[in-house]
Amino acid sequence: MSDVFFLILQQLVLYDYFMEETMNEYQYHIFSPYRVCPLGAHVDHQHGLVTGFAIDKGVDLWFNVRGDSLVTLTSKTFEGDVKFHVNTPSQVKEKHWGDYARGAKYALKKRFELTYGIDGVIQGSLPVGGLSSSAAVLIAYVMAFAKANGIVLKPFEVVQIASEAEREYIGLNNGLLDQACIALGKKDGLLFLDCDSNEYRIIKKNPEMPEFELGIFFSGLTRSLVNSDYNLRVYECKTAAWNMLAYTDQPLKTFDKTFLRDIPKATFDKTKIAMPARFARRAEHFYTEYRRVRQGVTAWETGNLKLFGRLSFESCESSIHNYECGSPELVAIYEIMRKLPGVWGGRFSGAGFKGACIAIVDPAYKEQIEKELTEQYLAQFPEYENTFKCFFVKPDDGARFVE
Repeated sequence: MSDVFFLILQQLVLYDYFMEETMNEYQYHIFSPYRVCPLGAHVDHQHGLVTGFAIDKGVDLWFNVRGDSLVTLTSKTFEGDVKFHVNTPSQVKEKHWGDYARGAKYALKKRFELTYGIDGVIQGSLPVGGLSSSAAVLIAYVMAFAKANGIVLKPFEVVQIASEAEREYIGLNNGLLDQACIALGKKDGLLFLDCDSNEYRIIKKNPEMPEFELGIFFSGLTRSLVNSDYNLRVYECKTAAWNMLAYTDQPLKTFDKTFLRDIPKATFDKTKIAMPARFARRAEHFYTEYRRVRQGVTAWETGNLKLFGRLSFESCESSIHNYECGSPELVAIYEIMRKLPGVWGGRFSGAGFKGACIAIVDPAYKEQIEKELTEQYLAQFPEYENTFKCFFVKPDDGARFVE
C-alpha cells in the first residue's frame, strides 16, 4: 500500500469517526454539497445560461442554537476558532475562514432581525479548489442562522442571500451558478439555469442515457478566487459590452448594470474587429458558451451523453483560448484526460485558475482513468506527488438538513 493511499484512507476513516461522534453532540446537521458545472463556464456573471450538478461530497455543519447572540465556530479543515455576535454589524473582513460566516450574517441581517447565535463545527470532505467550497459553506451558514432565528427561506432565497454575501462581503463578483447548483441540485437530473431571468428547471436523466460518474482531478494547487484573475475577467467582459454599446452609438449603462447577455450576438459580429483582441476573446467565449449550453441541454434531454461530453470539451477549449484561464497543471490534466478511454467530456472546474478538472466518465473505466492520469500527470509534475488527488463522485440532492 502506497504512503499516499494510506494517508487518504486514514483521512477517510478519521472523517467517518468524527461524523459519528459529532452527530451525537449537536442538535442540527446540515450537508451542503460541492458542485460541478459541465457546461456554462464563466458566464453566470454576464447573465448567461448554465448547467450543473450538486455532488455527494461537500461540507458538513453541525450546530446547536444558543440562547444569546454569540456565534462560536470551529473547523476540522482550517485552524483557529471564530467568535462574533449575530446581532451586531459585520466588521472589516479578517481574511480568515470565519469571514464566510460573517458574510452569511451580513446578507441575512439586511433582510431579517437576528437574535440567536449558534455553536458549531464545520468540515469539508474534499480538498479545497474548483468545487465552490466557499459557496457551500456560505449556504450552510445562511441555513443555520435562519434556523436559529426561526426564519423560513425558500431554496432560491438561500441562493440569492448566499450569492449576495459572496459578492458584497467576500468581494467575489460572481453570478448565481455556484449557489444555485448547491441549493437546487437533484441527484436524478441536470440543473439548467437562466442567470438573466433566474428561471430554472431540473432536467431528468433520459432513461436511454448510459450510467456515468463524475471524475474530480485536483491539480495539487489551491487558489483564492478573490486574489486570482477572476474579478479581472468579469471586468473584461463588461468592458467588451461597453465597447459594443459605444461602437453602435447606444446609451451606456453603469458598469454594474452592463452585461453581455443584453447585447445581441449580431452586434458582436459587427464590432469585434474594432475592439481590443482580449475583450473580443472574452465576448467570443460568452456567445459560443451560450450556444453550447443550448445544444447541451438538447443532448441531455435526448440521452446523448457523447455529444454532451464533446460540448464540455469544447467549453474547456474556449476557456483556455478565449477566456484565458487555467494553469500549466490544469491544461496538462485536461490534455491527458480527453485522450483516455471512458472519458466522455470534461473541463476546468470552477474559475479554472488552479484547482481541479472535472470529467464525465464511464464507471467501468474508473481504475484505468485514475492510473493513467496519475502516471502521466506526475511524470510532468512530480512535485505534486503528495497533493494530486483523483476522486469519483455522483450527482446528489442540494443542501439540506440531515435527520
